[in-house]
Amino acid sequence: MMNISIDKLKELPVFGIAGNFTEHLSQAGEDADFVNVITEEKNAPKGIFPIYLPQSPTFLSTFPLSHSHIDADFSEPVNLHMEPEMCVLFNVNYTGELVESLGSLAFTAFNDCSIRKPNAKKISEKKNWGLSCTGIGQQWIEIDQFQAGGILDHIHIASYLRRNGEVIQYGIDSPVTGYQYFYGKLLNWIIKTFNSQNDFGPLEHLQHYLVQLKQPKQIIISLGATRYTEFGETGFLKPDDEIGVFVYDARKAYKADIEDFFTNAKPADNFSAGAALIQAIGQV
Repeated sequence: MMNISIDKLKELPVFGIAGNFTEHLSQAGEDADFVNVITEEKNAPKGIFPIYLPQSPTFLSTFPLSHSHIDADFSEPVNLHMEPEMCVLFNVNYTGELVESLGSLAFTAFNDCSIRKPNAKKISEKKNWGLSCTGIGQQWIEIDQFQAGGILDHIHIASYLRRNGEVIQYGIDSPVTGYQYFYGKLLNWIIKTFNSQNDFGPLEHLQHYLVQLKQPKQIIISLGATRYTEFGETGFLKPDDEIGVFVYDARKAYKADIEDFFTNAKPADNFSAGAALIQAIGQV
């Protein structure tokens, strides 16, 4: 297990993958955004989007990551959705201006929290909307190998919400091997996408960003949100909610153990079966 300080996180660009779990985009009401995006395979992810770009001249330079809270303006109606995910810290190698290879280092829990803006031009506008608008776990689990036969074969993502003392399952408990693209196929797709994705529809020119960032040697990539439960699909977040995302080793804990941990309001750093992210929802 390893920790990454806030100061270090502020140096790391963060990207996300859209549409890497079956049905998530349709549940989130975002499938129409990608109607003109053509993929090589029907089940391929739709693209990669920026969440945080250090020192960018745009809004993407706002540091959005928090271990403990999500702050939003609820003075007007806002559709704020938790997005339970796993993110990975990668080493990046380049040839010229192109990404040549990625090396996986560690993973943690991630909440790619989204405001559902029907008129947003880019996905990033729904992701980075201010300070403390995204969640990231404090505990990082080292990856032995990003291929079958390693620790990731056993990792699941679970998520819950606590409201008025009631605990509700928010996302479907899902193995990370259930991602549409994973392991070598995902790595090859990420490399190709960084090198070829242009500014089109909801997507942005990724190679331009990497060059602008002087080809960062490490980046964080969130691999995509799980499907929602019936409640989670329309259960937008409210002030005073508490949410939990757990990326856990199914050999060390059962689904019921994860729910008990959250129900008993234990602190995230007491979670021993993987990485936990527990956040309070606040009003700004």
